[in-house]
Amino acid sequence: MKVFCGRANPTTGSMEWLEEDEHYDYHQEIARSSYADMLHDKDRNIKYYQGIQAAVSRVKDRGQKALVLDIGTGTGLLSMMAVTAGADFCYAIEVFKPMADAAVKIVEENGFSDKIKIINKHSTEVTVGLDGDMPCRANILITELFDTELIGEGALPSYEHAHRHLMQENCEAVPHRATVYAQLVESRRMWSWNKLFPIRVQTSLGEKVIIPPLELERCPGAPSVCDIQLNQVSPTDFTVLSDVLPMFSVDFSKQVSSSAACHSRQFEPLASGRAQVVLSWWDIEMDPEGKIKCTMAPFWAHSDPEELQWRDHWMQCVYFLSQEEPVVQGSVLCLVAHHDDYCVWYSLQKTSPEKNGRVHLARPVCDCQAHLLWNRPRFGEINDQDRTDQYVQALSTVLKPDSVCLCISDGSLLSMLAYHLGAEQVFTVESSAASHRLMKKIFKANHLEDKINMIEKRPELLTPADLGDKKVSLLLGEPFFTTSLLPWHNLYFWYVRTAVDRHLGPGAVVMPQAASLHAVVVEFRDLWRIRSPCGNCEGFDVHIMDDMIKCALDFRESKEAEPHPLWEYPCHSLSEPQQILTFDFLQPVPPQPIHAEGTIELRRPGRSHGAVLWMEYHLTPDSTVSTGLLKPAENKGDCCWNPHCKQAVYFFNTTLDSRAPPDSPRTVSYTVVFHPDTGDVTMDFTLSDALTC
Repeated sequence: MKVFCGRANPTTGSMEWLEEDEHYDYHQEIARSSYADMLHDKDRNIKYYQGIQAAVSRVKDRGQKALVLDIGTGTGLLSMMAVTAGADFCYAIEVFKPMADAAVKIVEENGFSDKIKIINKHSTEVTVGLDGDMPCRANILITELFDTELIGEGALPSYEHAHRHLMQENCEAVPHRATVYAQLVESRRMWSWNKLFPIRVQTSLGEKVIIPPLELERCPGAPSVCDIQLNQVSPTDFTVLSDVLPMFSVDFSKQVSSSAACHSRQFEPLASGRAQVVLSWWDIEMDPEGKIKCTMAPFWAHSDPEELQWRDHWMQCVYFLSQEEPVVQGSVLCLVAHHDDYCVWYSLQKTSPEKNGRVHLARPVCDCQAHLLWNRPRFGEINDQDRTDQYVQALSTVLKPDSVCLCISDGSLLSMLAYHLGAEQVFTVESSAASHRLMKKIFKANHLEDKINMIEKRPELLTPADLGDKKVSLLLGEPFFTTSLLPWHNLYFWYVRTAVDRHLGPGAVVMPQAASLHAVVVEFRDLWRIRSPCGNCEGFDVHIMDDMIKCALDFRESKEAEPHPLWEYPCHSLSEPQQILTFDFLQPVPPQPIHAEGTIELRRPGRSHGAVLWMEYHLTPDSTVSTGLLKPAENKGDCCWNPHCKQAVYFFNTTLDSRAPPDSPRTVSYTVVFHPDTGDVTMDFTLSDALTC
């Protein structure tokens, strides 16, 4: 059976209805999941196995049958570990039906069907009794319900329900306990992901400063956690203000509460500075004695940095205080961790909440619009003064005293740059109500509400009256649009340029004047794990899961490149960067596809895991802004990626080993097509047959 799926095209802005397989959404979920990453997490797997073995032994030593409840079983791996460790029976719960179906097959393939029952339900729907899903309560609880924030996937409500309805009293739990840690730091770089800094504009009349609205400065920010690979943040990017503080623990073997709570820790700052950011992570102890521990600690807080396990399904958290606060070395302060059933947030107080009677339990919510419109990388991009200077310099070369400017980007400050540089009249289009409200606040804070004409409508709907019956002499864009996921989605600017062509005067300047798509073949240090088949995991055959992921990846959308912030994922370039396609913004979008074929030569040794693609925008003949590589790779191929953008990664289905003899063919062939009718960029990469493995 086929179904029609509506999809907004971020390039053209139109809604498309596509005929898809009825399991289309399932395939997308599987294709973009972290199942492969979890299966490759050997540290996690071994620690769970050891914890399960110990828990089963403790139950058996008490003369009891070992009855296991495995919530969120996934592949059934932990249940199979439990049976192998001597459990008498396992009830494995998996709410995601395709995953539950796969678990049934995997359990059968490994010969455990008589000891493991897969239950395709949410754990809160599971029944106990003669006619229930489970005949009696279990005495060993195994779960892997955690996300980077620990509780963000609903772990607390799930545990709370399980203890009340599904588990025996004094049960064993694997993991046994989790502890959340925090460290207070000052970091201009990370703080720039949450607040708008004053932006300096050098003009012929002196320096102008764009200031943020007071409402934005006071806003606590977005409620969602910022999860990143903290090991890739340079220690020079932050100043440590506190020791690592254990904030709170959860004992999973006892009744768990999902009620809102706060936990305070008193500390003396290690240095004077400005408290801005809380770095946080957790560890889980698989046994009551705490001898079997799995930690998410970054390298500087890890007990054995040499044994650091890379993982992407669990990372570290960055939390922003609602306001930066000065701290003095040696003074006594309290860091407070607040949480409800799904979220954690932090505050800094002079005394503990218990003493001053002020317990702030309401999670932070953005009330300034900026955190709803701009994501954290976008904040960092806008706060990048070097980037602003580059746009100012480019604008200065094309702007004239009589310029009539039309700015088209979402929530962009480009219109303010144009005004300060002396444009006669500036119009800016904000097609969403959120961006219109935000920009209105920013213009007002800078006394520009009467200087810049803001138009709230889609660019293609502009009329001459909207522009005061004037012709545009300078069309501007960063380009940036909030709906863009992949680098080429910002080609929406080209469609807008085409739509407003009738409003452009003779000899009108378009900035950027062109764009180009670039690619480089890379070897990832770790990111390859999220797409690599596992086959055998700790002695259990999980090839069915590999096949399931491969099948999902054969679907149309899953074949496309994926967005990844590669500053977090080190890689080694095996080829030189290559320009693949060019887009001429001085001309309207052509009716025919733009097609490119070629080969990329591999010049450095390594295993080719995929191609990275990005866009470069040519503001003027002498000024280019890259969303990918910021400088040529060094001799060893180390890549320096734009930290404000996500690059596109096209993972190869096979791997090319370029460590072969020099006379062997070491190339990657490509076909890339831009389809102007849909705005899609389709691609195919073929590796040299002689060296694929």
